[in-house]
Amino acid sequence: MADDKALIVLDGVNKWFGPLHVLQDVNLSVDRGEVVVVIGPSGSGKSTLCRAINRLEPINSGTIIFDGQPLPAEGKGLAKLRSEVGMVFQSFNLFAHKTILQNVMLGPVKVRGIPAAQARERAQALLTRVGIPDKADHYPAQLSGGQQQRVAIARALAHRPRALLLDEITSALDPELVGEVLAVVADLKREGMTMVIATHEMAFARDVADEVCFLHDGRIHERGRPEQVLDEPQQERTRAFLSRIRA
Repeated sequence: MADDKALIVLDGVNKWFGPLHVLQDVNLSVDRGEVVVVIGPSGSGKSTLCRAINRLEPINSGTIIFDGQPLPAEGKGLAKLRSEVGMVFQSFNLFAHKTILQNVMLGPVKVRGIPAAQARERAQALLTRVGIPDKADHYPAQLSGGQQQRVAIARALAHRPRALLLDEITSALDPELVGEVLAVVADLKREGMTMVIATHEMAFARDVADEVCFLHDGRIHERGRPEQVLDEPQQERTRAFLSRIRA
C-alpha cells in the first residue's frame, strides 16, 4: 500500500495492443515532488506508460491511483484528472492556426472556465518563465523546435497541474536545441514539480532524476538512484542497453 507521500501509484498495470503485451505487470510509485525518469529502448513501452497515467491509453488490468483515488474512466472526473496531470509530447501538438499566447490560454479558458483576461496574464507569465516572452503573438511555424517545445511546457503548466508527464520531449529536436528545453525541466525540478519523464537523454536523466527505471519489453527490469542504474546496473539487459547508447 502506498504511503501518504505517493502522488501516483501503478499496481500490476497491464496493457495490450492486440496480441502485443506493451506493459507487463508494471508497479511504480512516484512521491510528491519526485522526478522518476524512465529509460529503455524504442518500443519498450515508455510512451504507453506515460499515456496510461492520465488515461490517454486505457489499461487492461491493474490499477492506477492519483492522490489516493483510482483513475476515473470517463466524464468530469477524468477531465479533472487531466487538468491536474499535465502532458508534454515529443511532437509539440500545438494548434498551428492559433498564436503562442492563444495556445497557452486555451486550456484554462475552455477546461477550467478561467476568464480570458486572467488566463492571458498567466499565459504571458508562463511564456516569460520558459524564456520566450517575446513570442506571444507569433504562430508555431515561426518558432524553432526548441521554442515550440517550451510553449508546450508552458501550455501544460497553464492548468496549474500537480504532476507532469514528459514523453521524449527532446527526440524531435535538433541537438543544439535540446539544452534549452532541458533547462526548463531542471527549473521545474528545483521548484518541486512531480514528474515522470521518458527520455533517451542519459546525461539529463542523471541530472534531474530522483529515481531511474529501466523498461524493457513492457517490464521494469531495474530501478534505483541514477548513479546506481546508470553507473552500476545490476541487470544484464540494463548493461546491454547502456553500452549500446554509449557506443
